[in-house]
Amino acid sequence: MKDNIKGWVKTISLAPPTLQDNTADADRLLSALKMHLSADQIDIELSLLRKLPDLIRKWKYNIRCILFKDRKRWILADITDPGGSSPVTGLAIDLGTTRVVIRLLDLITGKPLGESSFDNPQLAIGPDILTRIHFSDQNQGVKKLKRLITDALNTELASLCRSCNTETQNIFLMAIAGNTAMTHLFLGLNPHFIIREPYIPVSNTPGIIRASELELEVNPNARVLIFPNVGSYFGGDLIAGILFSGLHRREDTSILVDVGTNAEVVLGNSNWLVSCAGAAGPALEGGVTKMGMMAGKGVIDKISIDPSSGQFTIHTIEDDPPIGICGSGLIDLAAQLFLSGMIDVRGKLTVSETYARVKEIDGMLHITIVPAEKSATGSDLTISQADLDSLSRSKAAMYTILETITETVGVHLPELSVFYVAGTFGSFINPSSAISIGMLPDLPLNRYTALGNSSLEGASMTLTDSSSIDEITEIRDRITYMELNVNQEFMNRFSAAKFFPHTDPSLFPSVKYPNRTN
Repeated sequence: MKDNIKGWVKTISLAPPTLQDNTADADRLLSALKMHLSADQIDIELSLLRKLPDLIRKWKYNIRCILFKDRKRWILADITDPGGSSPVTGLAIDLGTTRVVIRLLDLITGKPLGESSFDNPQLAIGPDILTRIHFSDQNQGVKKLKRLITDALNTELASLCRSCNTETQNIFLMAIAGNTAMTHLFLGLNPHFIIREPYIPVSNTPGIIRASELELEVNPNARVLIFPNVGSYFGGDLIAGILFSGLHRREDTSILVDVGTNAEVVLGNSNWLVSCAGAAGPALEGGVTKMGMMAGKGVIDKISIDPSSGQFTIHTIEDDPPIGICGSGLIDLAAQLFLSGMIDVRGKLTVSETYARVKEIDGMLHITIVPAEKSATGSDLTISQADLDSLSRSKAAMYTILETITETVGVHLPELSVFYVAGTFGSFINPSSAISIGMLPDLPLNRYTALGNSSLEGASMTLTDSSSIDEITEIRDRITYMELNVNQEFMNRFSAAKFFPHTDPSLFPSVKYPNRTN
């Protein structure tokens, strides 16, 4: 099988030593690799030197080399028999706060072998980063949090390897992308100062680390790339997303948005990159509304309302009876309520339009989305006025973040050539609905591109394309971070954006207001 030209695995054939050419084994191998890679320096560790003489002779001076690179420093991680049957694999990891996704890849062909995911076990400590960081201040807190994620990861990667008919010893390279806090907790670094002014991480560039130092149960010589952070609120998962999107290589200006608990935004092109982050996701999380939850079986992800009859059409994931609603469903719902006249421009329920579905619970108006007899819970699934108010603040924050970052650098939202939307939010959201409520700008729909799990995809790229390492460094060094907390224009814009879709209807020309023609 031929080597992947862009990959990390290189097969080298050496001339055997003679009395006339008595170059040391390691020097002979490294010299050939330097010529092949046009590299000045390649590191080789003592553990590899110890087994090198016997193996290169056993393999008749044909050696398959697994390499990695940290900036300009090449590393010879390990060597294998080029005629052997054991696969040479790598593991890409999206280290999410809530969910961790791993992908096993063949390092020679670059093809995925399998993928799996699991809930981050640190959820048992707290669902959010803030709670976990406070826990880390307790006795052995950092160690306990690291142990939770490391043990779960070792269990899951062993299971994934079994399902792919391979062994964990065949994992030679790993790439891990996560936010700044998750990266710290995985590495066992104290995150205390990340959340305290002036918000300083322990390290933004952990680089490449031996898997054994991280207690990962893979090949003993395996190397792990930890994606760099830009700061406390801009992590390696966003760097991976930029890498995957190719935004940093485009001549025209585009934007990338990843919405979780925070909305993280990158704007730019091949010449410059600007980023910021802000709280714009809480209303899409399960903690705000009783029926809100992450996307999963039986969760409402799409809703439409017939404006003439007021009839709701509900779609759930895997078409199971509804148990709750996820972020995309909530945005659909708000858009449909607004377009059908069931909420007004302030996001307030209009009782005359919704009287059959509206009821008062504990002094608060609720609109019934799914009656008890049709829900899997046996109870009405409702959204309260408070939930809608929370969503209006969240969507306003999202739009204001976008408006502020673009206007600050002299770009207008309609000028954006591509609008990348990452993560689960991007995979499920209907851009038309987000535009209708004023959450996303009123751009032609063909400019919106869903990236899926861009963090995992970016991590995968580094295992299949050796040039990606240099791109990661370039991306990180080019990003200018903009702090929204000190931006005076933000709050002024925020107040206007709380209305549906906005106080300035000219910003949303495609939105047809209820009982009104544009």
